[in-house]
Amino acid sequence: MSKNYQTSQWLHGLLKMAFCRSSHQQKPLLGLLFASSAFLALALPIITVLPASKVLAQSLVSEDLEAASFFQQGVTLYNRTDFQGAETAFRKALQRDSNIGAARNYLGNILMQQNRLDVAVQEYGEAIRLSPNSGDGYYNLALALQRQGQQEAAITAYRQSLVINPTMANAHYNLGLLLHQQGQLQEAIASYQQAINFDGSNANAYFNLAIAQQREGQIEQAIASYRQALRLDPSNAIAYNNLGSLIVIQGQASEAIPIYQQAILQNPKNASAYHNLGVTLYNQGELKKASRALKRASKEYREQGNTEQAEKTDQLVQQIAQQLAPKKPQVSQTATPAQTPANPDSVIIIPVEQPQSPSTFPSATPENK
Repeated sequence: MSKNYQTSQWLHGLLKMAFCRSSHQQKPLLGLLFASSAFLALALPIITVLPASKVLAQSLVSEDLEAASFFQQGVTLYNRTDFQGAETAFRKALQRDSNIGAARNYLGNILMQQNRLDVAVQEYGEAIRLSPNSGDGYYNLALALQRQGQQEAAITAYRQSLVINPTMANAHYNLGLLLHQQGQLQEAIASYQQAINFDGSNANAYFNLAIAQQREGQIEQAIASYRQALRLDPSNAIAYNNLGSLIVIQGQASEAIPIYQQAILQNPKNASAYHNLGVTLYNQGELKKASRALKRASKEYREQGNTEQAEKTDQLVQQIAQQLAPKKPQVSQTATPAQTPANPDSVIIIPVEQPQSPSTFPSATPENK
């Protein structure tokens, strides 16, 4: 039997027991357990740290004074970012007293920072077994599982963390990311909104909310979310580009032009923004400006290796060049017919840039709560 299979079975049993325990001991919170599928969060590990000066006096860590001393030493070294020394101290504490759940949680954080995810999951699992009402423990376990790509198990762990601590904004956000990745957009939307309720400064939550709303056809709501994301993070070029395209869809092309220009200002290599700006300028009758923007889009597409899109953009440039070329007057015995401008519909419609995937994982540097 493989080690991974054994770990999977152990983890499944652990999470199953957690839900059974919740169903018997925390009945008032069951509604939140299932409703929490509407929440998400991605953030650094959260741990509960006792003040160093109180660890021994409160007797909350261990009745073995030497074990408690090693634990206190581990906390001190951990807060100084001496993670190697902290790991040694925590392991010494656990040799004296294997039931110190907080030490297991710290070790999990250290191991996850080292990308030793399998053993980190085991340490978090032990921490939960010893402290089953630790929302932070379930959160840290979920984060490690999420980094391993075990999405379903991570979702279960995040939901359990929210049963215990419904106000944990980070857990809401990470859970939302997983739901988003699985295509459960309505639940993801509600999740991002809940994350925002608990942390209104999370620009990524607004940005990902806007992407989900955009994909669900909720245009006005997406526009509002993109605007809020940009208030919090004015450097988000993709948010500018997507916002501009949604505004064009609403028939406000002239307002979209400066927004596309902001996208380019934030990222001068943004081929899609140049393309969208060029098409918008064309439809506004600004043919020379449109041609310049589209030529730059083609250049950037080629540098990115997107030859297909570059060739399509070149075709648009050629169409504009034909319109700008002087026409020879036709000799006729009757009146010379007026030149008919090209149908704007002959230009490819403005694409909404494919949003980037929801926020990637940050470094796993543990964060004190």
